Amino acid sequence: MERILAINPGNTSTKVAVFDGEKPLFKKTIEHHGEELKGFGRVFDQKEYRLNLILKTLAEAGIAPESLSAAVGRGGLMKPLTSGTYGVNAQMVDDLEHRPAGEHASNLGAALALDIAKKTGVPAFIVDPVSVDEMEEVARISGLPELPRLSLVHALNHKAVARKVAAEKGRRYEELNMVVAHLGSGISVAAHRKGRMIDVSNGKDEGAFSPDRSGGLPASPLMKLCFSGKVTARELAARMMGSGGMYAYLGTRDVREAEKMAAEGNAQAGLVLDAMAYQVAKEIGALATVMAGEVDYVVLTGGIAHSRRITDDVAARVRHIAPVVVFPGEEEMESLMLGALRVLRGEEKAKIYN
Repeated sequence: MERILAINPGNTSTKVAVFDGEKPLFKKTIEHHGEELKGFGRVFDQKEYRLNLILKTLAEAGIAPESLSAAVGRGGLMKPLTSGTYGVNAQMVDDLEHRPAGEHASNLGAALALDIAKKTGVPAFIVDPVSVDEMEEVARISGLPELPRLSLVHALNHKAVARKVAAEKGRRYEELNMVVAHLGSGISVAAHRKGRMIDVSNGKDEGAFSPDRSGGLPASPLMKLCFSGKVTARELAARMMGSGGMYAYLGTRDVREAEKMAAEGNAQAGLVLDAMAYQVAKEIGALATVMAGEVDYVVLTGGIAHSRRITDDVAARVRHIAPVVVFPGEEEMESLMLGALRVLRGEEKAKIYN
């Protein structure tokens, strides 16, 4: 039986799972607290730190790297790619380290998978990275030719949850139109038309703010801040992707903690939570127009979808568009496993990154 290690690095955690075939054998979320990560300047500086934690976790669970058939990591912010499963190679890791489309912990997924796979000579893969690009050409126009709109979205979970919702409704993903909102440490929304994400609210550069990302910002004030001399480019990038959003207002990245603050009378916490739901609903409405309002389902997924406060608020604003399906949590670990398993079983050929 194929034994597959799945690795999903996030900004504040590294999720690890081991599967025997499709059967989950072991799952753990390794939490990374802010103090532990402060000493690392760039995401890739965290590689050895996270690798050692993964190996320690596997050893404590009694799972030897030698027992693995493959390692699969979450794909990062790389160049635009078609969807599918890719073999990890040195060029991919080099691009993610030195030429990423942005700083994010997911950039470590391929490198961590490759380092562990190398120990026993098994293959390493990524599946549906965030740079999966199915956008229509009209959606790429931004207003400045040198700044085209980009497709950077939580493609792995978007696709997995959309397929699962379609199956539960007795339909095929390729038959339906859906607006899917992934609500996690980053928030991305996409218009799924007949199996393709034809337009997205890029979770890195635009759209709703999230627990620690700023989302879309007013362009003129942002430009003034950039040239004010008060912050360096690296400092501002770190603030927008890691210390922005809810964290910038409330000092926490945990929606549960923010809800507790609001329940205890913190008016600012209540307002920020309301604003996050408000902005998500705006993005859903905008992407519904991309499909001329022909939407079968609006889907809310990701870790924040566990929050009834957020999902109820979003649903109240968008249920006139289509029935709202709340699918809390993420299907990313299972989706990583399935992508690797299809290749190992010869059902799909791994794509080559070059």
